[in-house]
Amino acid sequence: MMAGEEDELKQSRVVEARARNISHNVRCTECGNQSIEDSQADVAILLRKLIRDEIRSGTTDKDIYKKLQDDFGESVLYTPKFDLVTAALWLSPLLFAGAAGGIWAYNKRKQNNNVHVMALNLVRGVALSPKEKQTMLDLLTPPPPERSTLYSWWKKRLGQ
Repeated sequence: MMAGEEDELKQSRVVEARARNISHNVRCTECGNQSIEDSQADVAILLRKLIRDEIRSGTTDKDIYKKLQDDFGESVLYTPKFDLVTAALWLSPLLFAGAAGGIWAYNKRKQNNNVHVMALNLVRGVALSPKEKQTMLDLLTPPPPERSTLYSWWKKRLGQ
C-alpha cells in the first residue's frame, strides 16, 4: 500500500470510530429507547449519515452534539446537561430521601430523649405532666395476661 492509501484508511477508521461513539450517545427520535447506532429506523440512518458527513467536514464532536440538540431538542441526548432547569429533577430523589431520613431521625431522637428526660425527672423528684405520666405508665406497665384460649387451656391441661 502507498502512504496516501494508508492515511486515507486511517482517516476513515477515525471517522468511523468517532461516528460510532457519537451515535451510541444519541437517542433515536423514532424509537425512543434505542441509540441511533442500534436503530434501523429511517431517521436513525439519516442521522448516522449526517454525523459522518459532519465529521468528514471537520466539525468537532461537541459541535455535532450541539447541532443535534438544537435540531431535535435536549431529549435526543442520553446524558442531558445539568443546569438550573434540570437540577430539581436530578436532585429530587436525594432531597426526598434526606428529608425523610431527617424527619425519622428527629422523631426517633425526640422519643428517646423524652423517655430519658422523664426518667431523670422521676429520679430527681420533678413532677411530671399528665401526658408524661401516661407515657411512663404505658412504657412501664407490663402487657395484660394472656386471655383464656383453647390453646392455653390445652397447655395447662398437659402441664406445660
